[in-house]
Amino acid sequence: MKLNYKALLLLIFLPLITFSQEKKKTDNELWYAQPATEWMQALPVGNGRLGAMVFGDPNHERIQLNEDSMWAGAPHWDDAKGSPEDLAQIRKLLKQGKNHLVDSLIVEQFSYKGTVRSHQTLGDLYIDFDREKQVENYTRSLSLDDALASVNYTSNGYAYSQKVFASKPDDVLVIELNTESPKGMDFTLRLDRPDDTGRKTVKLSNPSNTEISMQGTVTQFGGKKFSKPFPIDHGVKFETRIKVKHEAGTMTAKDGKLILNDVKKATIYLVGSTSFYHDKNYVTENNKTLSKIVNTSFQELLERHKKDYQKLYKRVDFSLGGKAMDSLPIDARLERFRSGKEDPDLAAKLFQYGRYLLISSSRPGTNPANLQGIWNEHIEAPWNADYHLNINLQMNYWPADVTNLSELNQPFFGLMDRVFERGRITAKKQYGIDRGTMAHQTTDLWATAFMRAEQAYWGSWIHGGGWAGQHYWEHYRFTKDEEFLKNRAYPTLKALSQFYLDWLVWDEKSKSWVSTPETSPENSYFAEDGKPAAVSFGSAMGHQIIAEVFDNTLEAARILNIKDNFTQEVLKKRKDLHPGVAVGDDGRILEWNEPYEEPEKGHRHMSHLYALHPGDAITAADPEVFEAAQKTIDFRLEHGGAGTGWSRAWMINFNARLLDSVAATKNIRKFLEISIADNLFDEHPPFQIDGNFGFTAGVAELLLQSHEAFLRLLPALPSTWKDGKITGLKARGNVEVAMEWKDGELVKLGLQSPETKSIKLKYQNKKIEVELPAGKKVWFDGGLKEVK
Repeated sequence: MKLNYKALLLLIFLPLITFSQEKKKTDNELWYAQPATEWMQALPVGNGRLGAMVFGDPNHERIQLNEDSMWAGAPHWDDAKGSPEDLAQIRKLLKQGKNHLVDSLIVEQFSYKGTVRSHQTLGDLYIDFDREKQVENYTRSLSLDDALASVNYTSNGYAYSQKVFASKPDDVLVIELNTESPKGMDFTLRLDRPDDTGRKTVKLSNPSNTEISMQGTVTQFGGKKFSKPFPIDHGVKFETRIKVKHEAGTMTAKDGKLILNDVKKATIYLVGSTSFYHDKNYVTENNKTLSKIVNTSFQELLERHKKDYQKLYKRVDFSLGGKAMDSLPIDARLERFRSGKEDPDLAAKLFQYGRYLLISSSRPGTNPANLQGIWNEHIEAPWNADYHLNINLQMNYWPADVTNLSELNQPFFGLMDRVFERGRITAKKQYGIDRGTMAHQTTDLWATAFMRAEQAYWGSWIHGGGWAGQHYWEHYRFTKDEEFLKNRAYPTLKALSQFYLDWLVWDEKSKSWVSTPETSPENSYFAEDGKPAAVSFGSAMGHQIIAEVFDNTLEAARILNIKDNFTQEVLKKRKDLHPGVAVGDDGRILEWNEPYEEPEKGHRHMSHLYALHPGDAITAADPEVFEAAQKTIDFRLEHGGAGTGWSRAWMINFNARLLDSVAATKNIRKFLEISIADNLFDEHPPFQIDGNFGFTAGVAELLLQSHEAFLRLLPALPSTWKDGKITGLKARGNVEVAMEWKDGELVKLGLQSPETKSIKLKYQNKKIEVELPAGKKVWFDGGLKEVK
């Protein structure tokens, strides 16, 4: 029998807690009337590198800890095998129609045969109170404005509080416990971590009478073991350290714990460091961090944290009305919404929550947000909480530029720069391509580029690098940073183009350059014998990505005034590249070079619509292809598509690009109904954070589009968002946009550019061109007339 732990724990708490079902809130908060009883109810905080999930239990608190470099392995682990001769054999067999043999050979010859590793939890901080409290007026909240998790309640008439935040400027997790009770508080602090590879791999100690240290090595490799694993100590070394200051009462250090009695206030400073960032000096780094802040008050640390965080978060303000609903806790609002009631403000909060999560899991100098951001309670996480390059990592960063968080792309570029260095080795050794770079479907902390797969349909895809290259180009389009274009984006695009130039093969039948062997991510088709196969002679997504890489490379070269033999070569092959967007006899866009039937007609991946979104080759300017894209989506949904959270979020972005507000309204409702947990994390299921980021990007896309040669204003406004306003969105060209609408109609528009420029606007059927002076916001009314 499966126990319902949530119900069980609530029964335990019911005698102790008087629930506060209505509470007037004054800022942008997620709040709840009871503690979290499971991980997907806990509230996340993070500073980009260091994170925590706060449960808010007033008697036995758990704060689950994370750090973004907690991985096994090392940068020097071996490359995958495979050779140019193997590639030639696979291509020959494909031409002979031996697809099933190719499916097995491509994995056997090219996939890495080592061990797949997982990102891991840093462990847990437990706060065990000695006196069980009768708790009343309980609330637990996360302020999106302040990036502060709070717990407040009373017991025997006295107030108690807990506040938690993760500071980027001081690189510390800070917890304050406070009470007005004259008896103070009695509690024990302890650190722990789940067993790793079946053994206890952490050492607990008290470095001083105010500290706890937990040291260890990441040794579990996560996922399935393919062959003999690495030595047990082959991984990142780490230390978690807490230091405590208190008012009144006493504190005793014993057996790796801190015991506090009769304390009125306690401030807990938690730091974590690893050998990935600091080599052998990670313990020293913790000492340095603590020495800088230990004499700093909680309030001063909080103010520094808020100033740093709000510099990013406050750039965008979004309102859809409905603030009266803030008197209800979020879980109650979700239930109300699922019963058919409307709550536009819930969508607005979820939009800002995505921005909050990106700020909290990706900062310059950190690793990028992984499949779970940084919040992972496992030793072996679902899908290893790594970096999937066939949409998931890219989706994490879709909202960065458009929601005015451009600098948060830097961890993404930092990882991909390292992947592309490894990719040069993969291209040369495995595929015999001496110039350029590439990346397969999955990577991790060690920036591997080679294939890691047990089955061809999900792991043998070769375009992880090509898709990532789009982000370098889009970052330039949004920021107009020519130094970035010259020194980072163009060299990356050139290297990707070089690989594709030498990868493509000439096909006499179609008289075009074809990418082969190919897959369409995680999907399969029926081969001639009626059995599913994965590897094909060409696919839509592959050719769409290659075309995009070539086009972006040529445009970047034009801007930089580069014209040489390389650009001529790109231009020539681009002209004869096999079309990535082809319409079949049934009016849908083909997913492969041939009109195959597929076993999963409602597949979660919509790979053949890459050119619609996040690409921009499919637009309303070509009505036939535009209609074909809509039919492709309709077919997928008719057969149960978009069942996973991230897939539904992608669907919202598709709806936006197809200017379909009706479908967008339906998919937003569906997303909130079935893909959002109590703490607003996206459920794949299980938890996968890309759905949160994809939703935030989708909302921006519904309100503003700039991928064409003009700005589309409110292109797919959901019908339930009658009144609203947003400030701080970014359009390509480095233009900041503010809008207000009433009864579904634009009433106010503000535009600002750091330099003088002319831009085109389109709202409904009206299209105009306006001049923007440098640095001055210009306002327009709903008819796009300038307001002086």
